[in-house]
Amino acid sequence: MNCIVIDDEPLAREAVEILVNQTEGLDLIGLFNSPETAVSFIESHTVELIFLDIQMPGINGIEFARTIPKETFVIFTTAYSEFATDSYEVDAIDYLIKPLKLERFQKAIEKARSYSKLFKTDYTNNNIEKVADDFFFVKADRRIFKVYFNNILFIQGLKDYVVMHSENQKVITAMNIKTIYDQLPKDIFVRVSKSYVINVKHISSMDNNTVYIGTNEIPIGNIYRDFFFNEFVTKKMVNR
Repeated sequence: MNCIVIDDEPLAREAVEILVNQTEGLDLIGLFNSPETAVSFIESHTVELIFLDIQMPGINGIEFARTIPKETFVIFTTAYSEFATDSYEVDAIDYLIKPLKLERFQKAIEKARSYSKLFKTDYTNNNIEKVADDFFFVKADRRIFKVYFNNILFIQGLKDYVVMHSENQKVITAMNIKTIYDQLPKDIFVRVSKSYVINVKHISSMDNNTVYIGTNEIPIGNIYRDFFFNEFVTKKMVNR
């Protein structure tokens, strides 16, 4: 997988370069100090992955991510944790806090690789075939999968697709997240951000900004937070 780095800080660019060199299968093809300097390169080259800072002079990383090709993945690298929710609103693969650590960096790369493999299949004509009381059929990867609601951990909207995550598999289909959410039972599924629908039965824990499902961290969007806590948390809270 090839990649570029966009960061206005020379030491930050160097840090990502070192981690890329320590990660097998990554090919660094460009280093840029601003989104503006990277535009022409991205337009003339196929870039698979961008490591993108957020706080930069001129256009910031969140704004720039909205303009890049849909086939290009983004991993944000920033010193500011407060932008995490915003990053997933622009379909970022991951969000890394500086200083970057090799183990966490490579975990993000594995996530990017797994999505890259999924997206290499043509899912254009896939959709939900039938909805029953406790499952639906989904066309994916030239097959029809029977997906039980209870087995779904969460659903992620990414680019023009949705990815249904269960403990044992990921099923991807070309569909927007609203379409699939409208067909799910609302007593166990809730939308917590523009990009995520979760199964409340699988919640491990949560704080004000994040839902934890196993090892997965799901950001809670600002406009969805009150409904989620009022309808699915507060009403089931054990009081003293």
